[in-house]
Amino acid sequence: MTLMKKVNFDVNPIGKFGKIVRRTSLLCVCVLFSMVSLASEANETSPLVLHGEMTQGALLRGQVPEGAKVRLDGVKVEINSQGKFVIGFERKAPLNHELTVSLPDGSVITKPITLTERNYNIQRIDGLDQKMVTPPQSVTDRIKQDNIDVAIARQPKSALDAVFTRFIWPAKGPITGVYGSQRILNGTPKWPHYGVDVGGPTGTPVYAPASGKVTLAKDLYYSGNTLIMDHGMGVFSTFLHLDSMDVKVGEYVEQGKPIGTIGATGRATGPHLDWRINLGKMRLDPQTIVTGQPN
Repeated sequence: MTLMKKVNFDVNPIGKFGKIVRRTSLLCVCVLFSMVSLASEANETSPLVLHGEMTQGALLRGQVPEGAKVRLDGVKVEINSQGKFVIGFERKAPLNHELTVSLPDGSVITKPITLTERNYNIQRIDGLDQKMVTPPQSVTDRIKQDNIDVAIARQPKSALDAVFTRFIWPAKGPITGVYGSQRILNGTPKWPHYGVDVGGPTGTPVYAPASGKVTLAKDLYYSGNTLIMDHGMGVFSTFLHLDSMDVKVGEYVEQGKPIGTIGATGRATGPHLDWRINLGKMRLDPQTIVTGQPN
């Protein structure tokens, strides 16, 4: 690592709370670690702040001083006006990466990132109706249009900064499916599962995990009633198999507000919420940006 000027950096995992400090001469102060303002984490000796789980499938959020430039493996990373940025690593991303920060004073930070390799579950589901495994030719055009609509809904790179807040679970219930697992339906290997499933009865409320703007609300062949929300910086939440959709395209929804209900629409084997996170076209694990369990 070569520095033009000696600098330090902090790497802290998101989702951990600070300790409660007790002093006899002071009131008990509880310090809650939060991503609401990454600026509060930066200081004179820490020009690079990076939060997240260093593993495959993770979304990381960071901040550098205003005017700095960031590159990941030589590729430019978008930074907002406050110096905040997001980076992600796909399901089978290489384990070794390099983050380079060029500061306004001319100094450079070269930060190696080593990811933890993940082992993914293989799920076998047999006895399904064949149309649940291979769609009929008659719906080919519909599926193509669905894919176009989803791609358009995930195109905006808005200035919203809700992505830098602490995400909450969008529904309550047991986790019934995890990111990265691969399903073998009636003996036929399918695409890996790119979301986290929360089981629950039809009609169970679904809430916005972070504030955002609705960019898609449509019944799709595979995923049924589907909502997509833009949280900013190219990060989107997608909610699949909904029974009802209670928000409309163009609507801005505050974190924690109801957006729909759990269902089994589309190609679902039972009522559940399939929650997904995208950074542009990159499919990431929602559990790397949310704390605790949904139940």
